[in-house]
Amino acid sequence: MSEPALLATSGLTMRFGGVVAVDQVDFAVKAGELRCLIGPNGAGKSTFFKCLTGQLRPTAGSVVFADQELRGATTHEIVRKGIGIKTQVPNLFDGLPARENIALSALQNHSKKRSEEITDQMLELIAITALANRDVGHLAHGERQLVELAMVLAGQPRLVLLDEPAAGMTAEERGRLANVLRELAGDMSLIVVEHDMQFIRDIATEITVLHRGRVFLEGDVAEIMAHREVQEIYLGKEANGAA
Repeated sequence: MSEPALLATSGLTMRFGGVVAVDQVDFAVKAGELRCLIGPNGAGKSTFFKCLTGQLRPTAGSVVFADQELRGATTHEIVRKGIGIKTQVPNLFDGLPARENIALSALQNHSKKRSEEITDQMLELIAITALANRDVGHLAHGERQLVELAMVLAGQPRLVLLDEPAAGMTAEERGRLANVLRELAGDMSLIVVEHDMQFIRDIATEITVLHRGRVFLEGDVAEIMAHREVQEIYLGKEANGAA
């Protein structure tokens, strides 16, 4: 008997007038799984992410997390159910140091003492202890990305959704992020929407490819990266010159 999904969509559809951005998508992620979601521009990745996170209400279909229907729930309600959300643009409290940003997230579910312990753990896990007392408003974009990830993880979610988490990061920061995500997999589930194919190679085990709003292919990283049609739809001209 197969392991039940922690999060699953069934027939998930999002229409904008006559445009179908997400078209009857069936998708499932198990507990402890790290799944990467890729596809060319316009494939429906961002719209699908917004349907999962309550930023959009799907036109049809369902989103079930831990046996609870999420369709129609607000982003705040979804987070309270145990889903951490990391969007493309860091959402931080400028004017406060990184430590206080993370502690405020932990305080939502824990005592002050426990939240301080979690904050220290997150600073160490993400390897941003050096940023602890720096005002986040003065940090570089990649550093802000890492602080927000620490905030998301401080809520101790069962599932984390990350939309292009490596965007704007230096090579060193991307390497640090890849290490963190690999370490987290197993303890929690992660869904990573990403354009950076090298970053995908660094973290992925299972990949879902979206194309024209539908699931085009699912499989392990080696299978997906070697698939000629995936190369053609995702890499375009690059694939034509590939060996």
